[in-house]
Amino acid sequence: MSRTEAIAHAAAHFDSGAFAATLGRRVAQRSESQGGSDAALVPYLKEQIVPALHTLGFSTRLVANPVAGAPSFLVAQRHESGTAPTVLMYGHGDVVKGYDEQWRAGLSPWQLTIEGERWYGRGSADNKGQHSINLAALASVLAVRGGRLGFNAKLLIEMGEEVGSPGLNDVCEALKQELKADLFLSSDGPRLNAQRPTVFLGSRGAVNFELSYRARDGGHHSGNWGGLLRNPATTLMAAVNSLVDGNGVIQVPGLRPPEIPAPVREALAVLEVGGMPGDPAIDRVWGEPGLSPEERVFAWNSLEVLAMKAGNPDNPVNAIPPSATAWCQLRFVVGTDWQHLAEHVRRHLDAQGFEMVTVQVSAASPATRLSPDEPWVRWAVASIEQTTRKSVAVLPNLGGTPPNEVFAHTLGLPTVWVPHSYPACNQHAPNEHLLAPVVREALQLMAGLYWDLGEGFPAGLAR
Repeated sequence: MSRTEAIAHAAAHFDSGAFAATLGRRVAQRSESQGGSDAALVPYLKEQIVPALHTLGFSTRLVANPVAGAPSFLVAQRHESGTAPTVLMYGHGDVVKGYDEQWRAGLSPWQLTIEGERWYGRGSADNKGQHSINLAALASVLAVRGGRLGFNAKLLIEMGEEVGSPGLNDVCEALKQELKADLFLSSDGPRLNAQRPTVFLGSRGAVNFELSYRARDGGHHSGNWGGLLRNPATTLMAAVNSLVDGNGVIQVPGLRPPEIPAPVREALAVLEVGGMPGDPAIDRVWGEPGLSPEERVFAWNSLEVLAMKAGNPDNPVNAIPPSATAWCQLRFVVGTDWQHLAEHVRRHLDAQGFEMVTVQVSAASPATRLSPDEPWVRWAVASIEQTTRKSVAVLPNLGGTPPNEVFAHTLGLPTVWVPHSYPACNQHAPNEHLLAPVVREALQLMAGLYWDLGEGFPAGLAR
């Protein structure tokens, strides 16, 4: 009975084809949350997850979503000792739409297709494959430790993450005592690259907002009226350029973050973003001057224009458009005054002479970040490095925005994410896939993490 045996057991589970068979059944369960309901989504929980958890010794129950029409949650627990560490795990069984007709010939979003190292299927990377890896690793530890984990485990799986996790915060607030734990340890998102094990400790926040200007009710001939009528599209482009310049540098002081903390700089100094097959080429002169690419995406803010519309882009005519709209987004790190974005933008536009442009915030989620020098982080990194014999990439926060604020803020937990995908996995797109070598390594490193958790609290930590 040893850590080495647990890791070998996890690798053998992969090598036997058993893991692929399990994932194949889960991918085949169509669980699109866009427009989905309990009737369409809960079968994934009841048929794929609940039986597996019962085999692992968990008690399970479905919790109704307090948001009308939103899907239920699955809450599971396995308690072994009042003095052992307790870990809260999370996953989501819903997926984005399959877009069946857009997949490459020979592939279906609802069938796990293995071609070399690539395992194709909707949800293979996001998130069915990832929570399946973690459940399989738990099974390996139980098998080697004689039916014990050595720690207490809790699991929350939702079916609405791809549509903004409706009700997740409310359920966690209501079940705060039931979900109480010492550590949040879960998996979603991509590694820094396929070869390098990664942990991330939070997420950048996001605020979506619209800038719009309606000058008049209809268009007017550009020959007869050009030079006499203000063009809303031209005005709006100038307004946007006053917020973020042509090199992506944010011009509004209130939308910029505070200075990057030293532990964050140190963690990012040993990382390198991009450069792998399938990655786009990084624009080295884009974004905040003086920052490395890693600092720009993981430790700084970016203001992006997601879409713009004026006139009829599909069939332009010789007319000055009556209105224009830009859909924008601020991705931000901890310390940004994001709650007052509308006020910051309004004051700036007024000062620049763009009083006619309106500002409307449409959606927002906060940023979270656990310091890389926290004891649980050092523990997780040491465990993964012991298993893989590789240097772990430590991201203070992911560039994207999983619902980490619920676990970090509402539940007040230290949050450590261990992703099992990679940047070029086609997440949310046709031909989504996992990489087999990453899956095999992930099964092993998670078995190592769970084994080490069963050894008790890391040095310097206690209940």
